[in-house]
Order: sequence, then C-alpha cells, then structure tokens
Amino acid sequence: MPVFDHLGVSVDDVPSAIAQFDPVFTALGFTRYDADGSVSWHTEGETEFILLPAREPGSGPHRHGRVGWQHLAFAVDSRADVDRLHAVAVDAGWTVVRDPKLYPRFNERYYASFVEDGNGIRIEFMHNPPRESTES
Repeated sequence: MPVFDHLGVSVDDVPSAIAQFDPVFTALGFTRYDADGSVSWHTEGETEFILLPAREPGSGPHRHGRVGWQHLAFAVDSRADVDRLHAVAVDAGWTVVRDPKLYPRFNERYYASFVEDGNGIRIEFMHNPPRESTES
C-alpha cells in the first residue's frame, strides 16, 4: 500500500501546467485522467498526482524555499532514466534548476536532476541504488 494516496497541487493555469506535466508523467508510466477543471495522473494502485486551479488566480508562482512545497522526488531505475526524464521535462518547457549529476553530499551513489515548471513547482529525478554488499 502506498504511503501517500494522492498529492494535489494548485496552479495558476491548468492547461499550461498540463502541457508541462503530461510529458513527464507519461514518461514515468502514469495514466492521465481529465476532470472538470482539473487533471490527474496515476498508475495502477499507486499514488495519484492532481493539478487543480488556484483558489486565488494570479497568486503564483510558488517560491522555492518558502513555507509550503519544497520538491517531489521521483526515484527511477538508472542514471540513464534520470537523464532521459530530465530531457523530457526540459523539452516540455521546465526550467533546469540543476542538471543531472552525482550528489556526494547525500552519498557516492546519489545521481539526480532538478527542474521547475512555470508555477514554481520543483521536481527531482533521482537514482540512488543500494550499496553493494561486501559479504561473501
């Protein structure tokens, strides 16, 4: 059972946000569902991600580091997946915050990239494989 059932994120312009989020979620293997005024993506039995119109139009963008949303990290299977998803996001209009690279401050295996959409919503693509066992 997933820890989170769903995550709702408010945006200033749902159609513009769809144009940025849909290629990323499609590349991650999610299925899109359109609703009246909102949209969601999910995988079978997994957490759902929902975009909703802001209750206060024009109140964005979100500012990274302020109270509220920080970022959402997507764990992927390889460094190549980090690179591929980063390219998908950039092609969809996301702004690069940090290009794909190793983050030794986390550990010597942690490879990630960070991108931000027009609403200031930041996501991370990360690969952090388990440490290899030294047992024989």
